[in-house]
Amino acid sequence: MPKIRRTGNIGKYGILKLNYMKKYKIAEYIEMLLSNELKSYLLDIEDECKDKLELLIKQMEEKENVIEELKSNNQLEWVQRMNNIKNRAEEIVLSEIIYL
Repeated sequence: MPKIRRTGNIGKYGILKLNYMKKYKIAEYIEMLLSNELKSYLLDIEDECKDKLELLIKQMEEKENVIEELKSNNQLEWVQRMNNIKNRAEEIVLSEIIYL
């Protein structure tokens, strides 16, 4: 049964993974490129990163009690805390998915 090839645009995380593969996983990169699996793989990585990021942000928001009430009472603090959460979540995604 032939593999279904995904279509779409590779986003930020797919490009980061592509650049990492070109620099540190050359054999894997060439093998996927020659077998026409690279784009589908990078699109899967993109989806996986976005899903993981969304989940981590939600979990951190709940754990740290960053709620809508804070947003309406102290918007500046809410923005600062959300930016901090997003940055930490992205660092986790990069280390667990992209840079492996």
